[in-house]
Amino acid sequence: MSGLLLRDVRLVPVRAEDRAPDRPVDVLLEDGRVTTVGEAVSRPQGVEEYDAAGRWLMPGLWDTHVHLGQWTLSRGRLDTSALRSPEEATTLVAAAVAERPGRPVIGWGHRPGTWSHEPTTADLDVAAGVTPVVLIAGDAHHAWLNSAAQAALGLPLREGMVAENEWFEAYERLTALTADGDDPASYRRTLDEAAAMGVVGLVDFEFTGGVEAWRERWSEGCDRLRVKVAVYGDQLGPVLGEGLRTGDLLLPGEKRLTMGPLKVISDGSLNTRTAWCHQPYAHGAPEEHPAGAPNLSGEELVTLLARARANGLEVATHAIGDAAVEQAIDAYETTGATGSMEHVQLVTSTDVHRLARLGLRASVQPHHLVDDRDLTEAVWPGRSDRCFALRWLADAGVTISLGSDAPVSPLDPWLAIDCAVRRTGDDRPAWHPEQALTRQEALATSTGGRGMVASGVGADLVLLDGDPLHEVRPRVALTVVAGEVVHDAR
Repeated sequence: MSGLLLRDVRLVPVRAEDRAPDRPVDVLLEDGRVTTVGEAVSRPQGVEEYDAAGRWLMPGLWDTHVHLGQWTLSRGRLDTSALRSPEEATTLVAAAVAERPGRPVIGWGHRPGTWSHEPTTADLDVAAGVTPVVLIAGDAHHAWLNSAAQAALGLPLREGMVAENEWFEAYERLTALTADGDDPASYRRTLDEAAAMGVVGLVDFEFTGGVEAWRERWSEGCDRLRVKVAVYGDQLGPVLGEGLRTGDLLLPGEKRLTMGPLKVISDGSLNTRTAWCHQPYAHGAPEEHPAGAPNLSGEELVTLLARARANGLEVATHAIGDAAVEQAIDAYETTGATGSMEHVQLVTSTDVHRLARLGLRASVQPHHLVDDRDLTEAVWPGRSDRCFALRWLADAGVTISLGSDAPVSPLDPWLAIDCAVRRTGDDRPAWHPEQALTRQEALATSTGGRGMVASGVGADLVLLDGDPLHEVRPRVALTVVAGEVVHDAR
């Protein structure tokens, strides 16, 4: 028998209906589950005992939208997040090329939507010459490449960004330039860092690798957290060939690694002005698509969702603009598919209630509101009251789950929770505070649907030095997944 007895813990009432004991209790974990909660619990033979000394215990945290490979790689890439113009970018690139001549430059993080003018391929050619340069925008929906990089990735030469589906396909070929940081040891470090923040599970929406890659790296030290592995439409063949359904184990007997949803990207992003909206952008959108555009027609979306439903897969649909949200809900309603709407960045109150009626989850990344606040006001004037409408969603009874979309935002659940509550990332007042969640609500949307720790639930837990209902970032003392300690800060 494996187990752990946590002595003297304070239970956190994660949900409004939870009633926590008025004094510390003991919690016994056995064979991956909580078996006893009470006072003066007897320690079974062979079970380790941990004196929590009055610390706070709650369900472990989930990040329900991660691109784990890109997040792992981002720490080894050139940080472009602080850049405010093409000129600053080319200066940074020239310095990087001079420091490591001949080595391709892969950057990440800039947001050119707020730049005063568009960058060009020629700008990067002057800065880097024949050294390939790929600067990936912070929304992950487009990249700025010089001529050498375009050639290396097999792209037609052009004088602008590579965006949306063309970029997603090209991203898979980045390993032709560099594969640094994409190994199991690097993934293990990323998972350990997540565990140190109290994360017990995540949904991985990485574009490449998928099911087989996770099966391979699991046995190479990456068996740390619970992972749900998503699949994209072009990868469906092998998944359906195996008969895999959402929730199925990907390795025999291994309940921590499971099949996730089908991921569908139905529109673009705010920064590229490709998120599909009911009204035109104020400026900057492509002339042929002034309100953005769908990546898929309604018929194509229905076909994909129907195929997923027929084969037992949930569907996670990326929809940022309000027109994209409406079309996606139509497809769920037509097909009876289940799952989630990813991002739901701009939404009408009517569609919020449709999400609730259909039982669809809203998977939202609150830190995006910090990144997109200023650009939203500039290009979606008069619509910002409907952005990241967490209060509408909660009041309508929609199940909300929070995430990061890492590397677009950091894989940091405490940051997501804080943004959902305070709705600001600087010293400015909250942006539309009427759409904020309470701290208790934000915690409840970050625990994978779990409420207060109780007997009979799975032992995916986090022990904190402070009360998470009152502290923004309490120190994580212990993280437990399936009854096993994966982080111990003693």
